Order: sequence, then structure tokens, then C-alpha cells
Amino acid sequence: MLKNIVKDLEPSSTLKINETSRELENKGEKIFKFGFGQSPFQVPLDVINELKNNAFQNNYLPMQGLKDLREVVAKYTSVKKDYNYNSGNVIIGPGSKELMFLLHVLFDGDIILPIPSWVSYAPQAILGRNKIQTIETARENNWFPTGKEIEKIILKDKSKNYLLFLNSPNNPSGQICENLKEISEIAKKYSLIILSDEIYSELSFEDGFKSISSFCPEKTIISTGLSKWCAAGGWRLGYFIIPESLNYLRDTINVLASETFSSVSAPIQYAAIKAYSEDHSEYINDSKKILKAVGNYVYENLKSNKILVNKPQGGFYLMPEFLNKSFSNSEEMCDDLLKKTRVALLPGKDFGFDKKRMLARLSFTDFNGKKFMNETKNLKEINNHLILKFAPKIVEGVDKLKKWSESI
Repeated sequence: MLKNIVKDLEPSSTLKINETSRELENKGEKIFKFGFGQSPFQVPLDVINELKNNAFQNNYLPMQGLKDLREVVAKYTSVKKDYNYNSGNVIIGPGSKELMFLLHVLFDGDIILPIPSWVSYAPQAILGRNKIQTIETARENNWFPTGKEIEKIILKDKSKNYLLFLNSPNNPSGQICENLKEISEIAKKYSLIILSDEIYSELSFEDGFKSISSFCPEKTIISTGLSKWCAAGGWRLGYFIIPESLNYLRDTINVLASETFSSVSAPIQYAAIKAYSEDHSEYINDSKKILKAVGNYVYENLKSNKILVNKPQGGFYLMPEFLNKSFSNSEEMCDDLLKKTRVALLPGKDFGFDKKRMLARLSFTDFNGKKFMNETKNLKEINNHLILKFAPKIVEGVDKLKKWSESI
């Protein structure tokens, strides 16, 4: 017997498309894996070696996380955000996804989700039995909500508690929020709590990434981890940074953590100390250089009078909108694309859009990142010739996608 709350839930679409692509590949088919977003690069060698060196660590660690790790994370973040955080503000989790789920479970109020939103925010809110308030965003505002749109929701019932999820750089759009100040003013005015999902922040293509925490640190929970910048998605280590003003949330998450995952894998926590205490700026810059070049290549070769798309600003993604009326919904469109071209995209409906809008998420990570990085390490610029050489499936897949869009 199943509880009603879980009957209509399905597996995460991002994980599902990865499984589907793998199954087709195992049958010998050439699949252009533009559906699943995973770093194509190798974990930095010093971090890998640190994991090996600590394989013997077999004790349960503190449920909030290893003290030494929390200290280096707090120091690292304090420098980045120009705000004083300490080890007590940090909670280490088995990926930031699990910590978000616990936040949904403990929070009593409405969840404000800008559309598009990452695929797991809404299902987690449902499991947490919280009402979801959505805001349909616009391409002209980089697919982020305005302060007035957020305020409009709050004014419907000011007696409620509200938690806004803000993901910048954004999954699925690849865009960065540029109206942080006006959103922060709404947060201060109405005691709005913000979960700032910054898992792609280290992969912003331009320097000087701005966080909402710079404008209202006392209202902002920062969520990030190793998976994207360190290419360690499978290691499952993420963390929250929670300001003192929200310590009641931190304390309750710790209680829930003690009853669920207990503590994060010990060897991985020790390896993460190396990730955050050593200087990995060269590795990060090399990653950004490649991702920016590949993302811009996809953007320049897709945009047309048939496809609307914003230039990527960070992370792994683009969100093209196909201007055609050949399909009844975005899922049908993506199924047709996979069937005819073997290019895998995720439909916009998975990110909250009306299924009749022909939007999709495209991940441009289907290449050998280790080889690409090693061969271009000393180059200032990556041209199309190098993209063709080191990311041939990106080039071929984009060509197939463009020809398909012109034929429908």
C-alpha cells in the first residue's frame, strides 16, 4: 500500500534520462547525451589522492560534519562572500539535495518556486507537505522573478511563512540572476527566507559572481557542494551555510540528519578538506574556459528564427525554445527528437513550464573533459577547431538538432 502523497511521484527526470541514454548506448546506439547534467572533468588529483589516503577512516563523524571540514568551508565562504561565517554555520550533507529535502520537511509555510526550477524542488516540497507558489518568469529577465512578482504572492497572505528557492547560475536555463538587490529588499521587508542554490556558482563564466547573500545574509541559506566545480557528483558531498539568525533551522536539520543519514562518508569528508583548503583556481578556470567556449558554440549554432535561446552565463546548460506547432507538448517533442536523431534533451515541463511550450533543457557536457583540459591547459582561447577535435559529439549533436528543428 502506498501513501497518497507519493502515488503520483515519478523518478527524477534528470536521472531517468541518464538511465535511458545508458540503456540505448548498451544496445550499441550512438546517443548524444544532452539530457543529463554532469561535469565532464576529472576530480583534481590532489583531492583524489586525499580520498585514497583516508580510505582507512571508518568512524562515524559528527552529524553536522567533520569540524575541520566545516572550518575550511566557513573560511572559504567568508572570503568569497565578504561575510563572517564560522564552523557552526555549516552543515555537511550527502549532497545538497538531501539537505534541501530535510529543509522542506521541517519548514512550515509556502514554497515560492520560480519557473523554471530544478526538477527536484517541487517533488520535495510535496513530500514536505508544503504548498507551492510558482512564478512564471521571462526570458527578458534571464528567467528569474522580479521583486514585485514575489511581493504579489506574499501580499495574498502575509501571515504565512515563505521560503524562496533561488538558483543562480540556473539549472535549466544557464542564466545568472541580475536583480538580487530588489529581491533582497522584499526578503527584508517580509522576513522572507531564501534558499540560494549556488551549486554552479564556481562555474560562472564571468568573474565577480554575486550571491543574494551579499545583500541579505541574515535571510539567506547558501547551498552548494563538490559535485559541479570539483566534478565529484558521485561522491555525494554538499553543504548548507546557515546564518546565526536562522540557527533554529540549523538545529532542526541536525536533528533530522541524526535520524536519516547519520553522517556523511568519512573518507569523502577528509578529502573535501583538501578541496576547500588548497588553491584550485587554475583547475576551476580551465573548467570555465572550456564550458564557456562549448556553451557559446552551441548557442551560436542553435539560435535562429526557429529557436529562441539566451547565451549561457554559467554551468552546463542552455534552454532553447522551439518555435513550431508540430507537437502537442514538450515531452512529445523530445521523444520525437530522440527517436529521429538520438539527441537526448529534457522537456521544459519537467522544470515547471506549461507542457504546451516547446522548451527544453540542453546540457553541453557530452565530451571527454579530462582530455580536453589536458590538451588546452596553456591556451588562452578555445576556438571552434578545438571544440570539433575534443568535443565532436557536441558538434555533431548540435548539427543534428538544428537540422531537425528546420525540418519540423
